[in-house]
This record gives sequence, structure tokens and C-alpha cells, in this order.
Amino acid sequence: MAELKLVNVTKIFPWANSAEKEKAKENNNPQYSEEGVAAVRDFSIEVADKEFIVLVGPSGCGKSTTLRIIAGLEDPSSGDIYIGTERVNDFAPKKRDISMVFQNYALFPHMNVYDNMAFGLKMRHASKEEIDKKVREAAEILGLTEYLGRKPKALSGGQRQRVAIGRAIVREPKLFLMDEPLSNLDAKLRSQMRTEIIKLRQKLNTTFIYVTHDQTEAMTLGDRMVIMKDGIVQQIGTPQEVFNHPANIFVAGFIGTPQMNFFPARLIRRGDEYSVLLCGSIIPLSPKTSAALKEKNSPDRDITLGIRPEHIGLAEKGVSAKVELCEMMGSSHHIHATVGTEEAVIVLPSSKDHGLSSGDKIFLDFDGEKVHLFGPDGRNIL
Repeated sequence: MAELKLVNVTKIFPWANSAEKEKAKENNNPQYSEEGVAAVRDFSIEVADKEFIVLVGPSGCGKSTTLRIIAGLEDPSSGDIYIGTERVNDFAPKKRDISMVFQNYALFPHMNVYDNMAFGLKMRHASKEEIDKKVREAAEILGLTEYLGRKPKALSGGQRQRVAIGRAIVREPKLFLMDEPLSNLDAKLRSQMRTEIIKLRQKLNTTFIYVTHDQTEAMTLGDRMVIMKDGIVQQIGTPQEVFNHPANIFVAGFIGTPQMNFFPARLIRRGDEYSVLLCGSIIPLSPKTSAALKEKNSPDRDITLGIRPEHIGLAEKGVSAKVELCEMMGSSHHIHATVGTEEAVIVLPSSKDHGLSSGDKIFLDFDGEKVHLFGPDGRNIL
């Protein structure tokens, strides 16, 4: 069993000097504290056995630090880490029964693939028979059998990454930690390796914690996603939950390509029905959304309206916009337009000839069932 639980984990890196502290204070660094830089703040999660969790967020959000705390490579400033039923805060990394795959592969250049994969087992004084059996089984799973005699310099980037993964899985760990393992690969190879990791996950009975800044990896790999910003968890949920019901503006803008459009607007209530006033046009909200707002007794107020590019269409009347740029993206057209003072992207199917060009005036139809409403604090009203 490999359940993982983090309870109120915080990591603060002390200031290097007073100048660094003052600079952070002047720049209103959101991770500033009197003690130092708060890389992770009050992080809590319960991970089920064999679950695949993805930590995702921009650079510097604390996701890799969280992974290193789980691995035992960093000590938390406060909070508790449990693997199974054991509190492992004071356990050395080798006693936590975890394997970690790093961004830069971390292979021994003077060893061939076989010896790289066998290294961890040799350090544990496993028998030659056990080492050979496990290395060859892992090589078969990862398609590396024919490369066992080669050294890393004779391998492609994708093959080196598979070796690094193979070295981790031969130990059959309770926890499999992966720190941006595909970020050094080109787009095509990254896509292939995502598929390999999905297949690998189906063959291994272990728990995965995976760190990435790539939302495509997060959406396709994870059972659940943890979206982080400035060391703080913004939302935890399945990819579908996070995409359809973002907790705040940051999550809404971070997840989805192209990113969600945002507009200053006003929420209006008339009896039991709600609508949104945007650039002088009324957008009726769905009965379901109106019922939810009525239950909260939401008043008329200024809001931020969010809507994904694929949920905006062209109409004969509606919200007016001016076309700035049209991009042909194969199966779709991306129309960049100005709506009031805001820039927006509209995704339209390329099967239709929309005949739009820069400078054209158009009218937009907003799907009232697909809009998101955010309050002044940035949180999703619903």
C-alpha cells in the first residue's frame, strides 16, 4: 500500500541577506515573509494507493520543492508527511521506498544502459539473478532491450529518459516521483513519451506524483491535478473538474489552450433570472446558473466574466467586436478581436469560410451555459 498524505506542509527558505529581503518586500513578492521565501505554504493532500497526481503551475510556484519534500531531499519547515501510516519527516530518502526521475536524466555517462538501470539494485546488494531479471523486465516494458549495451551518449533524448525511468522502476518503489521528466524533449517526442508513461502506469502497481508546468501533460496524465501559484494550492480536482469548474481566475486562465477570455462586466438580477451586461449587450444566463445565483442571493454587482474561446460564436447581433488578426490552425480558425477595451480569442471551425480579415466589425454570441463569473477577489462566484 502506498497512500501518501501531506498535512499543512510549509517550506520557508531563509533570506540569503538583508538586501534580498528588502528587494522582495519592495517588489511585493507574494512569497515574502519575515523569515524568508515561502516556497510552499500550508500544503495538504491525501493521495490514494495507485493514484496518479500531477502538480502543475508556473515556474517558481513550489511544485518541485513539494516533490523534494516528499522525497526527503528537503526538510519541511512545518507540517507532516505520511507514507502509508508512517510519519516519514525524519526518514532519510533511502528509507522512504521512493524512486525519483529527474528533468536532466542524471545518468552515469561511463556506464551502459544495463549498468545504469542496475545501479540502485547493486547499492541495495541485490543478487545478480534478481538484478538481471528486473533490469531485463524493465527494458522489455520500455523498449530498451536492444540498447542495454549502449552508453547514454549513443542514445536519443527520449531513449535516455526511458533509461532514467527504467532505473527507477526496477526498484519497485511504493512512490514514483517524476520532476518535469519531459521538459527537455521536443514537442513530438514529448507527445510520444506521454503515451509511454500512460502505458507504464497501467503496467505498474504504484503511486505516481508527477511535476510539470505543461498543462497538456497535466490534463492527459493525471487522475487529479494540483494547481499551484506562489507556493499555495489553488485547486485540486480531476482534469475535467478543473477545466469545467475553475476555482478562480488564475486556474481558469492557466488551464485551457487558448486560454479563457476575461471581460469586466456587471451581473444583473431581474426577479429569478440573472444576466450579464457586457459592452452594452445583455447575455442571458442559463436557468441552472440563475438558480445557483438565486440560492446564494447574489446581488447586482461588478464581476469579471470568463468564457473559453470555443464557446463564443458569430452572430448577426450581440456583443460587438473588431477583428485584429485571423490565424489558420488546421481544424480551426483563431480569431483575435478587440471587445471593448479587452483582447479576445474566438475559435471557429475551419470547415466554414468565415471570410474575416483585419479591421472587420463582427458580433459575438456568448454561450450563457458556458460562462464563468468571478468576483472582485478573483474567486468563482459559483
